[in-house]
Amino acid sequence: MAAPAGRRVPLALGLTGLVFALFGLVLFFVLPSVVRDQVIKNVRIDPNSIAFSMWKDVPVPFYLSAFFFEVMNPTEIRLGAKPVVNQRGPYVYREYRFKTNITFHDNGTVSFLEYRRFYFQPDLSHGMEEDYIVVPNILVMGAAVMLETLPQFLKMLISGALAGLGQGAFMNRTVGEIMWGYDDPLIDVLNNFVPGLIPFKGKFGLFVDFNNSNTGMFTVYTGATDINQIHIVDTWNGLKKLNYWRSDECNMINGTSGEMWPPFMTPFSSLEFYSPDACRSMKLVYEQSGVFKGVPTYRFVAPKTLFANGTDYPPNEGFCPCRESGIQNVSTCRMNAPVFISHPHFYNADPVLVEAVDGLHPNKEQHGLFLDVHPVTGIPMNCSIKLQLSLYMKKVSGISQTGQIKPVVLPILWFAESGAIEGSVLKQFYTNLVLIPSVLEYVQYICIGLGVALVVAAVVLEVKRQRNAREKSPREPDPRTEPPQSSETTPLLQDDSKTNQNDAAEA
Repeated sequence: MAAPAGRRVPLALGLTGLVFALFGLVLFFVLPSVVRDQVIKNVRIDPNSIAFSMWKDVPVPFYLSAFFFEVMNPTEIRLGAKPVVNQRGPYVYREYRFKTNITFHDNGTVSFLEYRRFYFQPDLSHGMEEDYIVVPNILVMGAAVMLETLPQFLKMLISGALAGLGQGAFMNRTVGEIMWGYDDPLIDVLNNFVPGLIPFKGKFGLFVDFNNSNTGMFTVYTGATDINQIHIVDTWNGLKKLNYWRSDECNMINGTSGEMWPPFMTPFSSLEFYSPDACRSMKLVYEQSGVFKGVPTYRFVAPKTLFANGTDYPPNEGFCPCRESGIQNVSTCRMNAPVFISHPHFYNADPVLVEAVDGLHPNKEQHGLFLDVHPVTGIPMNCSIKLQLSLYMKKVSGISQTGQIKPVVLPILWFAESGAIEGSVLKQFYTNLVLIPSVLEYVQYICIGLGVALVVAAVVLEVKRQRNAREKSPREPDPRTEPPQSSETTPLLQDDSKTNQNDAAEA
């Protein structure tokens, strides 16, 4: 039976409101799981996932920026003076990364080699690769500390050989030579006196092993069986742990390979990764939330304990022998050379290190490393990893080249590897993983709100309709308030009829 015309509008509004509200509630309860399933589907290491191409051939433009500490008073330093340095650079290189030998395994892991290639960018640099810079002679000064315990006569023989080659405590080399290597007969001389002291041949350079080379064979989890394990390193070069350091904790290979992390992060999450360049695992901590080009991010930074010594932070005792807090001795994985890594300009390090060298000005904005990660997917949006290489120098008896040099950790250079998602990659990422889920989230609340509003409107209209209907219908007497008229009028009518009859009889 059809509803009366007056009731059709409220009924239609009510039904429409219920439909919108139900649709909004369905989205409210179903959307999170749908988004989660889509994220899992698109970020795992699978040839059919959106993130696979990003993982295989990193499309993000990475840049390596190198800053050199030019020694301004080399002669005075040999006489015992305080070093004075002047920062030069940046010398910027475009970095390309790509993976080869990709092999999937039945246990939910995948193995790969990642290669890096660098190309100098003169338009982004403050200087050219042909620029000459005075820096410590790493081979001479490093070897001097390494040979300190040898017999005195042998050290004097080596010192004489060094003098014959014109080798001193400092050298004047081009940026290209310091970075990518130069031929030095000193390598053969040192190996003749102390076989195996420098276990390589050919060119010597600080980044000679970076260009056109891989970082080792990584085997990581694909996330196919457990999304929480995605990108986590299973082995590196077949190893479950390292053998560089003095404790099991420091030798652990933790976290990912440093490119992506498991999704669904919270402010309580941390970023752990294994760095072959630093010969150790590192852990970054949450600092703050932010937005990068419309994409919500979590910023992770290095804690002060990252390079703390064993005294200030006991878990780092395995990285010792240690010096001041804020620098890490990497000699055990760098041919026993007295090389240290730290934040640039000794940022977050013991002030003694900064005071020992004139020309250092540490600050967070320029020298603190960070990673801005999209917390839902675990994919970095913007990052800048900064490290400094320093050489421990001092006077070594029997090696005349060391003169009267006072013990000092002298910075050689610092570098930043930086990259940010942009262009079509950023647009695709934003559309699929930020915009669409955000629109659907707004739609669910709009539907719920609109549905409730329509239902309320329908109720109001129906109440008004019923009120108007009552006002228009005839009013019926209320027996409780109006006495019946028949009981009062009947006797009067009877009296009148009797009076009329009497009058007729008399007539």
